[in-house]
Amino acid sequence: MPALQTTGLTRRFRDSGGFGPFGDRTESGDVLAVNDLDLTVETGEVFGFLGPNGAGKSTTINLLLGFIDPTSGSMDVLGHDPTSDSRALRSRLGLLPEGFDVYENLSAREHLRSAIETKGADDDPDEITDRVGLDPDDARRAAGGYSKGMTQRLALGIALVGDPDLLILDEPSSGLDPKGIKLLRTIVREEAERGATVFFSSHALDQVQKVCDRVGIMADGEMVAVDTIDDLREQLGTGAVVEATVDQVPDLSPVERLDGVREVSATDGSVRVTCDEPTAKMAALRRLDDAAAVRDIAIEDASLEALFEEYTSRTGDAPEAEPAVAAAGGDD
Repeated sequence: MPALQTTGLTRRFRDSGGFGPFGDRTESGDVLAVNDLDLTVETGEVFGFLGPNGAGKSTTINLLLGFIDPTSGSMDVLGHDPTSDSRALRSRLGLLPEGFDVYENLSAREHLRSAIETKGADDDPDEITDRVGLDPDDARRAAGGYSKGMTQRLALGIALVGDPDLLILDEPSSGLDPKGIKLLRTIVREEAERGATVFFSSHALDQVQKVCDRVGIMADGEMVAVDTIDDLREQLGTGAVVEATVDQVPDLSPVERLDGVREVSATDGSVRVTCDEPTAKMAALRRLDDAAAVRDIAIEDASLEALFEEYTSRTGDAPEAEPAVAAAGGDD
């Protein structure tokens, strides 16, 4: 059973109108925040959930959590309908919300004890604070004096209480320094390895690229792409560029004939091969190594940022997404 599945999920908001730049009243109407969303996230998957501001990501998360009801469509999250069974669902969820606020007079340990009691769990607060990298002394003082990074570590710790089956992380790297971001990635992979599903919503595309199994990209309320990053590269024809430094440029026709190779060019001492398919990179290098003395190589893959910009800038003619079925300042 998938951890999360939506079918035709749609949410409209009523816009009551307002005032234009010259004081004229604007018309009211419906705002389509999420449009006919079909999404499947498998158990144990780390799914990156991406989209520009206003794409519908926050509305989708609020629907999945049961905070708002859909206009139409259906949802199944861990076998529950969030609309009618949110209480049972939340006991199996871990949530790190964007903009988490602390109770200023409570320590991190007190925050965690409250979360443990609420979930009926038996976690050790000290083990959790150690796992998320909060100093023991800091964990015992009032959280009102915490930096943004410390607050984010506490929010992550609360999300981990009770070994949740599904972790929903909304901008989890916000405020973390490089050490904290590396720890976050480690924890996400550990959670997936124990069987949890991680729904990772973030604008930090480099972090998504390093930790997620698949990504889904939303734009204008619709899912415009869902796949692994390598497959998204292939769909857009971005692939990768292999550049080899050679003693002498050889006959390049064997490389040009390879499946997945789009273009081959050469200058004095350098060969550049553009590949549409990830598997073509090593095949091209082997052919070059057979034909010439290769002194150095460099491989440049299209970044997730480049893919994101391509998909969100051409929502009208982007490749049609699959139904989203699985093949989501410093600390101190």
